[in-house]
Amino acid sequence: MVTRPARADVSTDPPRDFDAVYAEHAAFVWRALRALGVAPAQLDDAMQDVFVVVHQKLESFDGEARLTTWLFAIARRIASHYRRAAGRAARSEAVDHEIASETSTFEETSRREAAALVTAILAELDDDKRDLLVLVELEQVPVPEVAAYLGIPLNTAYSRLRLARRAFDAALARRRGGRR
Repeated sequence: MVTRPARADVSTDPPRDFDAVYAEHAAFVWRALRALGVAPAQLDDAMQDVFVVVHQKLESFDGEARLTTWLFAIARRIASHYRRAAGRAARSEAVDHEIASETSTFEETSRREAAALVTAILAELDDDKRDLLVLVELEQVPVPEVAAYLGIPLNTAYSRLRLARRAFDAALARRRGGRR
């Protein structure tokens, strides 16, 4: 089971050790890539791409934002590339195949099915809604930090988050056949 990495505060002394950054934040990047719609079969490649960029640009990281915010921005761009390359239909088929091909206990299967459902619904949302939900709901980043990262007013962030939650709920209701 992947554990949530400790949240680091903004530091006046930005990290310069790539190995330490990788060790502390690899799980966060993996979760972000998965939630941003990278197919399971492509997660390893996407992780490598993210950390190649981190390795190249770590020295230029100025520490004005949280390291996780910077990493999420890189992961977001990489995930966007992978989504465009793979197409939405192929991504959904890969998630469905992963669930069907693995044998496990009822609890594990239920968790996998729920994760596949969330991933599929997130894939249906536009990038702005998906990014807000991933950061706020899955990664528990406070809305004011998300607003600062996205460069939007705080009230706009709350409004978009409300719309994103509604869109997610509507997609969930459609998949359940209107049941709640």
